[in-house]
Amino acid sequence: MRMLNITVASGKGGTGKTTVAVNLALAMASKQSVQLLDCDVEEPNDHLFIKPVIERSWKTGIPVPQVDYQKCDFCGRCAEVCAFNALAVLKDYVMLLNELCHGCGSCAYFCPQKAITETERTIGTVESGRAANIEFAHGCLNPGEAMSPPLINEVKKLANRKMFTIFDAPPGTSCPVISALSGSDYCLLITEPTPFGLNDLDLAHQVAKLMEIPAGVVINRSDVGNGRVEQYCREHNIPVLLKIPFDRRLAELYARGEPVVLHSPGWESTFKQLYEQIVAFAEGGVRR
Repeated sequence: MRMLNITVASGKGGTGKTTVAVNLALAMASKQSVQLLDCDVEEPNDHLFIKPVIERSWKTGIPVPQVDYQKCDFCGRCAEVCAFNALAVLKDYVMLLNELCHGCGSCAYFCPQKAITETERTIGTVESGRAANIEFAHGCLNPGEAMSPPLINEVKKLANRKMFTIFDAPPGTSCPVISALSGSDYCLLITEPTPFGLNDLDLAHQVAKLMEIPAGVVINRSDVGNGRVEQYCREHNIPVLLKIPFDRRLAELYARGEPVVLHSPGWESTFKQLYEQIVAFAEGGVRR
């Protein structure tokens, strides 16, 4: 039967999103099979902590137009229908702006002369493998590429709905986050008790709310800053599922790329309890 899948997200970088995703995966892997899919394709870091054996690697891309100048009459229809302004038709040349092309295919579909076909332009690589009881995959966006959602969607195709799956989302609230969050049963928002953390938590919560995905909060470095984050959660009826205090040992382990659950049975138990809370709050629970 279908298992729960969750997305670990944050409105800004540096809040501890990767730390929570990795430790939650490792804690649950001691009792069941888990998938960890790193969708932060611009800066994938999960592999540094779980150290998977990579078994497959393949290129992925998006379809981009290719013009047959023997058929093209430079009517400009392709540029008119392009919602992203990726095409400009000159007197005797069709200019393609690769960074703006979303690969939607409208130009080829609407070309009166059928002068446009599509060819794939590679934007990144997907790698998959295993680390003990964890199935792992991540995407690596090519340097200089702006179109990460197609690569994120390629990673998400590997999701196995018969396993507990964790999507580690990119930071922020733009299109890449929407792609990672889409279809999730639950959104785990990682924040910190600072004015910056509160501001970006509000933005990230609004995204989850707009997508009608239930959300809970983990407060990292919870014993610094002020109490405004918890006040915000109370006012908006968002459950605070875990508070992680500032701890020098945690920081030292993180700096060495070592997950805390592998060094402390207490923390393993804490992250298992986090999972149970997620299941309790997720709409519909887990269908086994």
